[in-house]
Amino acid sequence: MYSLSIVSGFIGGPQVIIILVVVLLLFGGRKIPELMKGLGSGIKEFKNASKDDSEEKIEEKK
Repeated sequence: MYSLSIVSGFIGGPQVIIILVVVLLLFGGRKIPELMKGLGSGIKEFKNASKDDSEEKIEEKK
């Protein structure tokens, strides 16, 4: 049941709910979709960059 470990312990269902409530209170309902869109595009760019780096390393070895 411990799927995500953090330095000081484990995050469970209640902790995730508390974090989501705090984020909702801080940013409001209208700002959250914009934040998630930015987060998604950042993750996509990171994956593309790491993929490009691994392809360059393979080409260098040849």
